[in-house]
Amino acid sequence: MPQQNNVYFDILTPVNFISRAAAVYDDKTAVIYGDKKYSYTEFYKRVNRLASALKNIGIKKGDKVAFICPNIPPMLEAHYAVPMIGAALVSINIRLSSGEIAYIIDHSDSKAIFVDNEFANVVTPILDDIPKVKTFVNICDLNGDKPLKGMEYEEFLSTGSDDPITPDVDDEYQIITINYTSGTTGRPKGVMYHHRGAYLNAIGEQLEFGVNWRSIYLWTLPMFHCNGWCFTWGITAMGATHVCLRKVIPEEIYRIIEKEGITHLCAAPTILIGMSSYATAKSVKLKKSLEIMTAGAPPAPTVIQNMESVGANITQTYGLTEVFGPHSVCQWQAKWDNLSLEEQAKIKARQGVPYIVAMHMDVVDPQTMEPVPRNGEAIGEIVMRGNNVMLGYYKDPKATEAAFKGGWFHSGDLAVMHPNNYAQIMDRQKDIIISGGENISTVEVENTIYRHPDVLEVAVVSIPDEKWGEVPKAFVVPKPGTNPTAEDIINFCKDNLARFKAPKVVEFGELPKTATGKIQKFKLRDKEWAGRERKVN
Repeated sequence: MPQQNNVYFDILTPVNFISRAAAVYDDKTAVIYGDKKYSYTEFYKRVNRLASALKNIGIKKGDKVAFICPNIPPMLEAHYAVPMIGAALVSINIRLSSGEIAYIIDHSDSKAIFVDNEFANVVTPILDDIPKVKTFVNICDLNGDKPLKGMEYEEFLSTGSDDPITPDVDDEYQIITINYTSGTTGRPKGVMYHHRGAYLNAIGEQLEFGVNWRSIYLWTLPMFHCNGWCFTWGITAMGATHVCLRKVIPEEIYRIIEKEGITHLCAAPTILIGMSSYATAKSVKLKKSLEIMTAGAPPAPTVIQNMESVGANITQTYGLTEVFGPHSVCQWQAKWDNLSLEEQAKIKARQGVPYIVAMHMDVVDPQTMEPVPRNGEAIGEIVMRGNNVMLGYYKDPKATEAAFKGGWFHSGDLAVMHPNNYAQIMDRQKDIIISGGENISTVEVENTIYRHPDVLEVAVVSIPDEKWGEVPKAFVVPKPGTNPTAEDIINFCKDNLARFKAPKVVEFGELPKTATGKIQKFKLRDKEWAGRERKVN
């Protein structure tokens, strides 16, 4: 492999984006948070101070530094400062329990932890369970209290220097961050990101999303989630402006969109549902075009259509934590411009084609690894490989080997491939329902139910059935002020789907969710199958 000092080679690391942005866009606004504004020069200085302060307390190459912090400037600064000195950032989900956080801190071998004071009460009970942590820093964003032993963040920065630090990265496959999965079934796994993948995926996101130096990006997507899908680095690469947001509330989102002239934001489907419901209730119409990228659980075409009626343009992407966030995009084509809004929304709900920087994604028979027919009907598993696949799971070689079986990363998502080579998710492997020998996609049933005017959220799972083996059951959250009946939902499905796909039972109530807002369908399914054995497909 070429050495770093060769004239034709340079290490790919997203840490370099900050020094370039400071040189090119020195006095341009880099970060906005409430009344605070930092230019790119100021942003770079703060990053260098944090990096040198970490070195001063003994953090060195290969060490791990944890942050429990919402989408505010310190979290953004950490994405540069920690890897700048060769350490790895462990950004922890702020919605996790004390026990989950203790496990992640201990498992990741973090030596320092930065805690926003809103979440200090989650860390305080576990101080005896994280003996590897030698330094605590309080991020006192809400008030001046220092709940934990240790310095306040700005005080800690003052111990560092503004002098630029040359990134201590001599291998593109050096660990840049460790991101822990949601842990919906067992302990969370530490997904190891490398500098090369982070660099390429950050650039890929901007190419696919049309971000440039004029763009103003709102942080509605958690930075702890796949490092904000690498937008923490990508927005800086383009010289665009980061607008930080502590609380992701629809009313506040729309207020900041108008106040700051937001051009781009990313959001999980649950956020889109909240934004759509608020816009409908308050008759919100955007005054200028807004680009929204969404990924996660496949958004229903109805949700996409509702947001576009407000004035947004939705770009559907697909990925997982193990591939640095989004890996594929539903790339729009001009030939679809004249389709009806309903047909356009259906296409936009597909997971599409791999990113320019990703290239490799297929739908295969997971046993033979042979591609399924491109007919939009044959179901297989989505597999991926390329520059933006993780190094593996931290301290878990067995799980890594299973994930990389056959030379591809196995997503666990079942999909079809359309004749135009656009993939479309049908279900997770454990969620597909086989009723009397017929495959029923819970995603397809959910998308249909989302079209019912009284439905806010829905999850469909299998339940045991004496005749058919298993049948669909729908768990529905009605829109406020509505009162749909089970018969309403079932008949609506029978009118819009093959009748055997309609749920046999409907239950109304709240849905269990992970700390990242994903619906925990396994909890609903496990309750229904308690004491019964279900074949896993």
